[in-house]
Amino acid sequence: MKRIPRIKFPQRYPKSSDSGSRDSKHNKASLWSNFFESAFSIFETHSESSITDKKESHSRNNGWTAAVRKAVSSGSMRRIQEHVLGSSRIGISSASDIWLLGVCYKVSQDDSSGDAPINNGLGAFEQDFSSRILMTYRKGFEAIGNSKYTSDVNWGCMLRSSQMLVAQALLFHRLGRSWTRPLHKPLDEAYIGILYHFGDSETSTFSIHNLLQAGRAYDLAAGSWVGPYAMCRTWETLVRCRREATDLDDQPLPMAVYIVSGDEDGERGGAPVVCIEDASRHCLEFSRGQVDWTPILLLVPLVLGLEKVNPRYIPSLRATFTFPQSLGIMGGKPGASTYIIGVQDEKALYLDPHEVQPVINIRRDDLEADTLSYHCNVIRHIPLDLIDPSLAIGFYCRDRDDFNDFCFRASKLADESNGAPLFTVTQTHSVPRPVNHSDALGDSGAVENDDSFSVLPMSDADGSAQEDEWQLL
Repeated sequence: MKRIPRIKFPQRYPKSSDSGSRDSKHNKASLWSNFFESAFSIFETHSESSITDKKESHSRNNGWTAAVRKAVSSGSMRRIQEHVLGSSRIGISSASDIWLLGVCYKVSQDDSSGDAPINNGLGAFEQDFSSRILMTYRKGFEAIGNSKYTSDVNWGCMLRSSQMLVAQALLFHRLGRSWTRPLHKPLDEAYIGILYHFGDSETSTFSIHNLLQAGRAYDLAAGSWVGPYAMCRTWETLVRCRREATDLDDQPLPMAVYIVSGDEDGERGGAPVVCIEDASRHCLEFSRGQVDWTPILLLVPLVLGLEKVNPRYIPSLRATFTFPQSLGIMGGKPGASTYIIGVQDEKALYLDPHEVQPVINIRRDDLEADTLSYHCNVIRHIPLDLIDPSLAIGFYCRDRDDFNDFCFRASKLADESNGAPLFTVTQTHSVPRPVNHSDALGDSGAVENDDSFSVLPMSDADGSAQEDEWQLL
């Protein structure tokens, strides 16, 4: 029988430069690491018994192993490990800067000042990373519509990824980019209010129940996988319906939503065009004609290749995380969407929705709520050239000046893209036909077939989702 390798968890990087404190923390981490390692090593025990013993206790051992494996790999056990040992930094380099949703963390080591720059840089990055809202699979919620689904396990990852992106837009809008999760209660009222809107019931505005209802025109259905383009259009529909039914001062998403589409002729594959006139119109409609400009959420669905992202687009993808307006990317491997929120060198850092957790619906006024399941301090990453070419990028602009700054950065990025822009910017629609992304797909730009991950492989269900299930532009 094949031996299952032991899993060794990384130890938390010491925050103190004091050698005694460092040794103490090191020893504690080692003890806990040994505990978790021992728990996982249980899987190995039955492979060491004799052939005769195996035959006699095959059924009993299999049952015991399955039970232990389920317990140790459960979300609760994983979160205990995260809480005790701290964040996982597997693959995170101390020699390169990290960009996380428009914020740069300097983590390169400075010989003249010892370990302090690494501690300060990585420590601040970890705090920021773990403050981003995590949405995962849930089980045990009320049935979705007329279906029998009480869980979104194995099919809801794109919905969860999109929820994370919109939740970050709300965090930035209501609490600012510098906000981090408080360590003590009572919690921020605005923070709890955001989580309330993403509960798993029809009463929560942005629940998967309501997203599926709004997305029926785009073939969204419980139990079915969905692509980024249909997901963006679904959010547009849901927000529009809520806006029409709610007073302007009580909008659950207090910003206009602009889906940046392809060329004005609507041809498939055209590079999206951010039209300033269109953005202004969306803001005017959102405010019901009261003001010329409002906060705005831009969603840019893209198809950047056939089976792999064409390498010509990777520098531009990486550069979008340097925008102060960055909300990251919803996308990942085919059939296994994630929420990409940062980059370091050629790696994309992401939050993973593929953990199954019990349903939790937080009351709007519960400032003592347990919100641990909405955050994660395990830093996962994937090579940028391995993400699926069908994805969607998000940006949040607080006001007109912020939008103008975004347009300036986006135009500069397009000018520096060597003929392969992610999207372009124009004042009006009277512009030449934009570049077609398929024009940049040549044999010379092919990426080697490599399905390996740097940290954990991602898959939905049995991995049967095929690439043609992605909704193309």
